[in-house]
Amino acid sequence: MAVIGVVGAGVMGVGVAQSAAQSGHHVVLNDLNSTILGRAKDQIRQNCRTSRLLGGPAVDADAVLGAISFETDIKSLASAEFLVENITESWDLKRALYPGLDVVCDPECVFIANTSAIPVTRIASATDRADRVVGVHFMNPVPLKHVVELIPGHHTSEETLRRTRDLLATMGKKPIQVRDASGFVSNRVLMLTINEAAFLVHEGVASAQTVDEVFRGCFDHPMGPLETADLIGVDTILQSIEVLYESFADSKYRPCPLLKQMTEAGLHGRKTGHGFYSYAPTEG
Repeated sequence: MAVIGVVGAGVMGVGVAQSAAQSGHHVVLNDLNSTILGRAKDQIRQNCRTSRLLGGPAVDADAVLGAISFETDIKSLASAEFLVENITESWDLKRALYPGLDVVCDPECVFIANTSAIPVTRIASATDRADRVVGVHFMNPVPLKHVVELIPGHHTSEETLRRTRDLLATMGKKPIQVRDASGFVSNRVLMLTINEAAFLVHEGVASAQTVDEVFRGCFDHPMGPLETADLIGVDTILQSIEVLYESFADSKYRPCPLLKQMTEAGLHGRKTGHGFYSYAPTEG
């Protein structure tokens, strides 16, 4: 089994770390401070406890947490054979991060960008190992979602793809390979859907509950688009649609003002307790 570095202990980073640890890998979860990492540890424990309730397997929380090192020093990633980056969907932040990772990580370490919308080729341009950079778009919640998008950049080597596929197989993930383009397949469609659903609420056409009821009832979707926005994070939705708007210069990706207002108000969805819906605090 491999040593997997995971940078960013937000919703997706926590999911990737848990999924990798459950699969027998040793994980180094890195973020800026111990407060963030403390919340991540609590969330992983809670996720393990509720796994069966959500349709997943029974999970030993102590065993999973025992396979994860929680670190604030970037040098802790030096032993990683794979590095999964999950930081905020901001090109400026990613461009600043990767040169430091290049210095710290072994030259053979594969960099996996868990990006929602930023093209993998652009991310690889911030490194000295463009052939060893690949995109893997994990779905949320990561431990329960078995399909991922696999996105090679322009310079990604066949060896990097092989190694990444092998790693994903150990984690029980099925990769679907798509070409490198902003938003890839899933988010190029999903973000438009959520953005348009937000416009319906913004314009007073329907409430969030009504929009989601239409999608659940008419199309048999398990979750409506605005419930999905709360799960992903309204702030992340806004960042992703902004990337699409910038990348394609197409007015159809114009972000809904309601998403901006909610993000500024801290109404980010499940992770903050309030979004399009309100969520009672989870008892540990």
